[in-house]
Amino acid sequence: MAYIPPHKRHSKNPKASSSLRPELLSPLFEKNLKFRSSSSTTNSNAHRGGKIVYANTAISRWFSVGLDDPNQFPASVHLQPVSLESVERKVGENPLTSINSDLEESAGGNLERFWKNPWDYIAENVMKDLLSSFEFVRSEMESQTLEEVRPTLVAVLGEVAFRGSSLVNQESVTKDLVDEDALRRMKRSFQTNLPKSYMESILQEGVPKIGVEFEDEKDVYHVKVELNEVRHMVMDISCLEKNLDLRLMLCTKRIITPTDDDMKSIKDLIDFAVLDSGVKGGLRWPFGKTTSGEKFSVVGAWHIVAKSYKNASLSLKVRDVDRFDLWASIGVESGEIVIKLKRVVSELKERQSDVNLITEMLKDNLKVVWNNLF
Repeated sequence: MAYIPPHKRHSKNPKASSSLRPELLSPLFEKNLKFRSSSSTTNSNAHRGGKIVYANTAISRWFSVGLDDPNQFPASVHLQPVSLESVERKVGENPLTSINSDLEESAGGNLERFWKNPWDYIAENVMKDLLSSFEFVRSEMESQTLEEVRPTLVAVLGEVAFRGSSLVNQESVTKDLVDEDALRRMKRSFQTNLPKSYMESILQEGVPKIGVEFEDEKDVYHVKVELNEVRHMVMDISCLEKNLDLRLMLCTKRIITPTDDDMKSIKDLIDFAVLDSGVKGGLRWPFGKTTSGEKFSVVGAWHIVAKSYKNASLSLKVRDVDRFDLWASIGVESGEIVIKLKRVVSELKERQSDVNLITEMLKDNLKVVWNNLF
């Protein structure tokens, strides 16, 4: 992952393209440069063409919050297709998302009939898997001698999207057939493209409420090479009484010290990059120049404008992302909100950690998210 300073971001003139001059970027490689690596690990496997990596022991589940009865969705909830070009181009069909018609009649899109605090319900539902997954993370952290393994637990806002499978015909899932068992047999993804109006509302109203302080604002370009974070736990949660859904994800990043050859290969990739506001991601490479040496190849380019906030318990990033996937030739722009649960991870890392304390911390964090960021 490489950083390009704000004064080199793309011009407002689509015709104004310029190479990234090595003399501007060299100091960035000579000071605190670190790489994320996972493709070389022995306990992980590639998913979706090698771009998303899951540990062999990874847990991935879906459940819903807000059911009237066990396994049965309220009558007001149904599934409807959502137009997502990136998904349609990959799989040939648009996914389905859950819609609660009662939300349109409630003030602010928030129902108040849930029988139990939803943050308690979510925390209790994920704790067993979180603790189990973190034990594998801990063993990975302790077994490394040349690399540093950094765990993170994040909450992401968006929409759970379902697609048909060999067991469930997508067209057959109607209002009368919406139940948890049917949806568990469908393939799913998590869409994070939030409306600009929602992003602005979070900045103006949500941020002051949760007690986080402004940290910084960055306008950066990321060059994605074939090195990824590893996912150990993914929990997709359909929040039927909210306008958005929730994903909880435990990941690790491997921080390695690059060799001289690694440095040269990465520099070569950056030297060939061209700033171009007329392309997705803001960067392009001449034909045949997206690989360097035998180890690195560019798989994507991101242009990110992000505001960061933090307190002792969590950090919040509100960011606009312009991505381009070189492998699939698909560009996606999205507004994203990512919350890192820092204190929960710190407690999990303790060898004699208190499970009850971790559970209460997770509940408190989820309560803050539920009441102020949805």
